[in-house]
Amino acid sequence: MLRRRIRLITLTVACCLVVTAVQAAGLRLLDVPEETGGPALRGMVWTPCAESSSLVPLGGGVALPGVMNCPIAGNRLPLIVVSHGRRGSFLAHNDTAAALADAGFVVAAINHPGDWAADSSRTDEFSVLVERPVDITRLIDFMLRSWPDAAALDPKRIGLFGFSRGAYTGLVVIGGNPDFGALAALCDREGATTPKCRDVREGRAPTEAPAHDPRIRAAILADPPLYEGLFSRERLAGVTIPVLLWRSAFGGDGVVPEAVDALERQLPAHPDYRIAPNSVHFSFIAPCPPDLARAAPVLCTDRPGFDRQAFHDAFNAAAVAFFRAHLE
Repeated sequence: MLRRRIRLITLTVACCLVVTAVQAAGLRLLDVPEETGGPALRGMVWTPCAESSSLVPLGGGVALPGVMNCPIAGNRLPLIVVSHGRRGSFLAHNDTAAALADAGFVVAAINHPGDWAADSSRTDEFSVLVERPVDITRLIDFMLRSWPDAAALDPKRIGLFGFSRGAYTGLVVIGGNPDFGALAALCDREGATTPKCRDVREGRAPTEAPAHDPRIRAAILADPPLYEGLFSRERLAGVTIPVLLWRSAFGGDGVVPEAVDALERQLPAHPDYRIAPNSVHFSFIAPCPPDLARAAPVLCTDRPGFDRQAFHDAFNAAAVAFFRAHLE
């Protein structure tokens, strides 16, 4: 079952990319080097581009609309960093990244080591939950200091987009302090035997201070998976930047709509809270072409009457408007 799920998500990475872009986005592969305390991070950067778009083959049957290594159109541009969901990929939200690039943002997305489509070896370990926020800070450091076109970025205008476990990641990065010990009640109730539950029972749940990054000025969080007690009003007191919080109408894959409702009430600065009518959790993933819909129905099947393409058109427009309003 695990291998099949990884395969399906890998197909999502490939098949969701063969789409038509309204405008061009510059495309650049991203490689953040390994360093002490952190593995290499692989991903992609989308940039504003003045050239005409075409399909860019990336290997393995993957192609993205855009222009490879296009000269960046503009200067002192805002940066948006992206955190994917559990066992996801830096390409799962390629349509949103392209829309933001078309609107004048530079967008950088990475695969989280040990918790992405081709390597989910640590997806059930606390190490992933601790290291994901660190990955984002390392990504920002690289983009501002070492990326070849770092001079084109405005270090005072940085935003974040996170989906599912990426939304948890973003919530921590912008000031949330999770209580991993709260998992004990869930583990006891369900008799779970995951590595996280084993660590909780043996008194080894992480207690160190999480990685926050005050350089992020605005964040979009979509469908975070939140178990009871993970965050409280007190543990969210540091989340004071503007937040656009989305949830699906019916949840799924560990996301309980009522938990996201509770998060909205706990955040100290009232977020812009939106519910996507008639949606499920994976409705936030880029629209699926027919081949992928047949191969991975769990990722691509929406409820009757839900138009994923129309929703993403609106979702992407809302993302552009939100970041324009708060990163000016």
